[in-house]
Amino acid sequence: MPGRKWSRRDVLRGSAVSATGLLFAEPLKAAAPPPAAVTPALIEAARREGKVSFYSALELNTAERLARTFEAKYPGISVRVERSGAERIYQRIAQEQGSGIDAVDVANSTDPSHYLDWKKNDWLQPYMPDDVAKHFPADQVDPDGTYATSCAWLEVIGYNTDLVKREDAPKSYADLLDAKWQGKMVKAHPGYSGAILTATFVLARDLGWPYLEKLAQQKVMQVQSAADPPKKILVGERAIMADGNDYNLVLLKDQGKPVEVVYAAEGSPLIIVPSGIFRSAPNPNAAKLFQSFFFQAETQQMLVDVFAHRSFHAG
Repeated sequence: MPGRKWSRRDVLRGSAVSATGLLFAEPLKAAAPPPAAVTPALIEAARREGKVSFYSALELNTAERLARTFEAKYPGISVRVERSGAERIYQRIAQEQGSGIDAVDVANSTDPSHYLDWKKNDWLQPYMPDDVAKHFPADQVDPDGTYATSCAWLEVIGYNTDLVKREDAPKSYADLLDAKWQGKMVKAHPGYSGAILTATFVLARDLGWPYLEKLAQQKVMQVQSAADPPKKILVGERAIMADGNDYNLVLLKDQGKPVEVVYAAEGSPLIIVPSGIFRSAPNPNAAKLFQSFFFQAETQQMLVDVFAHRSFHAG
């Protein structure tokens, strides 16, 4: 809109809302559980349990901030954060469930397919936080109420503005195949990062697998997490990132660092981060309280304001 100044909050909220409908394309026909409010009885039951185990693919500083904020709001309940790449979390939970080890209470992942598998195995506990029922779009909530999208971001191209002029910077995925970028790019690994696995799927689907084969000829530096490419271009180890989280670049740019985000002409993969409770949760009441906390407006606002994540919460 001409003349309007857009805040970061406007952009993050608007772009998330405009990109709905990617996860639950074929919802099952089932009734979700009734909305669950946070009651004094739930808080007291959670305090008796005294702890909750949170398996998370969010960056460690984000997951820890969620944990410490929850502990401050509900004294007497400690949060144990188990943070790793989404694909590592998936493997760990599969091993624990297969061995009868009940360790995970709440899990979130940057690979939505994990929830399809966990649901198929009947490992997820239906639970519908009040905020999810009232303020989240239906296409970001499992019809059976076993999980919902806790936050989102985009996987993007980026560059170091000290090393690349704006007019020379790539504007599309096709531009990354230009010979001038050979040996100058970095990307993350789909075997570790659920966000990158999702992005790889989207690019292979929309651009074709031969595109990735051509990109592989560009002598690309391979790193692990989707949070790593922004760090590599920040310090100048590489000039261009072929993929990585946009929020890292948004935050760095806000700090005046020499980085820039490129939302590719072909489109940018949307990464949604579901969260759900496990049936075998050793602390079921604390798990419900934490899941409700995760989706409350003030927590969602923190994810936007502090970490530049996107929220589907209508508030």
